[in-house]
Amino acid sequence: MEVKEQISRWRLILGQESDKRLSGMTDLTLTQEQDLMDQALASIYNRTELGGFGGQQGGAGKGPSNPQISRWLGDVRTLFDKELVTVIQNDAVTRCGLKQLLFEPELLENMEPDMGLASTILMLKDQIPKRSKESVREFIKKIVAEINKLLEQDIRRAVTAAVNKRKHSPIPSASAMDFKMTINRNLKHYNPSLKTIVPEHFYFFDRTSTTAANKWTIILDVDQSGSMGESVIYSSIISCILASMASIKTRIVAFDTNIVDLTEKSDDPVDLLFGFQLGGGTDINKSIAYCEQFIENPSKTLFFLISDLEEGGNRAAMLRRISDMKESGVTVISLLAIADGGKPYYDTQMAQKLAGFGVPCFACSPQLLPTLLEKALKGQDLSGFEKMK
Repeated sequence: MEVKEQISRWRLILGQESDKRLSGMTDLTLTQEQDLMDQALASIYNRTELGGFGGQQGGAGKGPSNPQISRWLGDVRTLFDKELVTVIQNDAVTRCGLKQLLFEPELLENMEPDMGLASTILMLKDQIPKRSKESVREFIKKIVAEINKLLEQDIRRAVTAAVNKRKHSPIPSASAMDFKMTINRNLKHYNPSLKTIVPEHFYFFDRTSTTAANKWTIILDVDQSGSMGESVIYSSIISCILASMASIKTRIVAFDTNIVDLTEKSDDPVDLLFGFQLGGGTDINKSIAYCEQFIENPSKTLFFLISDLEEGGNRAAMLRRISDMKESGVTVISLLAIADGGKPYYDTQMAQKLAGFGVPCFACSPQLLPTLLEKALKGQDLSGFEKMK
């Protein structure tokens, strides 16, 4: 990269205030495209003009939709890479007071789908004006579609590989015959005169593994406090994927200081997401007590506690419940966060105590969730999984 281009980039980063200092190093002239970038960035990062959108102090405020912001969003999407667009959009919301404008239909149409903005919208969902409800749902639907595309096939494959093991039984049953294996294993017994295979051994599927009593139950107990926004979104979509699979039973429960069972909404991830109420306190013990009623067969139950473990309820009782659940044979996993990158904030003391019970405690990127599900359902050791995250 040439020196002039490097200085131009620094000029865009540092803003107009750096003109005098940088112009002495080279002939500093921004191209037309760079000038447009500079104007777009100055709208939110210029320290001398708060907000920058039409000189409005304190951001966009409470007025009607601002066409200049619509143009600004369009410019940002044209001028910058997708990854930068999401950063700039989030900064516009947090630095310039644009939260109310998130609910303007024409603005949402120009917003790049982003987890941070989706979390903000879900936190403010009770404030969404009627005219914007459909646009907000469409925005959330874009996020859901992207995550589904990322995870659905891998999650289905992982669960199928772990649960549908195609076990065989010595008990003969015509309806349960494994024709493929029976033929393959008896090819050597082909009788030319009869022009057919004369099997010496027949293979039958073990149908008991498909009965309701032997199905796996997966429970997602999700902390809906404000800090868990991204994890809530991923948890919702994952639970909908799991709920659509007949080979397992799925429950999804949301909690703060109250408990909401959202299982009935798991046929539509958008409806499910709007069932969450981000914000509020945390009573993990109460939520675990509620979830215990769904444990029919402990050895066939996978319990995910998705929380930063900042317990506001009875900490000692919460730890006892987790310990008892683990000892009964339930596979218990504590996910401190489901998120892309970044180190999660969590209660390290509680995490250490859970780990002492043999409960794996770690944050997990969404891309690794299918692998985690498969390993957990197969009963494999998860002690090294934290290193993979």
